[in-house]
Amino acid sequence: MPGDAAATRRRILDAAIAEFAAFGIAGARVDRIAAASGANKAMIYKYFGSKDQLFDAVFDTIVIQTMDEVPVDADDLPAYTARLWDQFRARPELLRLHRWDTLERDGLGMSAESVRTATAEKVEALAAAQRRGVIDATLPAPTLLTLILELSRTGLDATEPEAHREAIKTAVRRIINP
Repeated sequence: MPGDAAATRRRILDAAIAEFAAFGIAGARVDRIAAASGANKAMIYKYFGSKDQLFDAVFDTIVIQTMDEVPVDADDLPAYTARLWDQFRARPELLRLHRWDTLERDGLGMSAESVRTATAEKVEALAAAQRRGVIDATLPAPTLLTLILELSRTGLDATEPEAHREAIKTAVRRIINP
């Protein structure tokens, strides 16, 4: 049974990712998540407690997935930023969920433990690269991370994606080696 429970939980999370990305928190319907996941509403509430807690679980899931799929590489920040950009282009629901969190919850998801941990790990990786002289230390590591993350979210609908991808890498090179 534990395997079934894990599979059910995963199906619910996958359905919730799609639902929340499409409709936001207020517009999402637990009925649709239940139908899409093959679970019932009672099971969703049993696993997650409430729609807001389900959104929290979704947010944690996407943060952890993104960290696993695109680990920070402070020794090659231009390539890291480009890989992150690729991830956001391939999975637009990631940024949609982030935007819904910002719009409907004033960014509450960004204060989640998973996000704080991921951010701290990235900041430390950048700071360590600055201490080693791999990247310029003019900008504080948290500021540098913010700039890199923002660049990775630009031009996702670019008509010339390769050119935009290269532009992002060039911008990061100039930021880390002024």
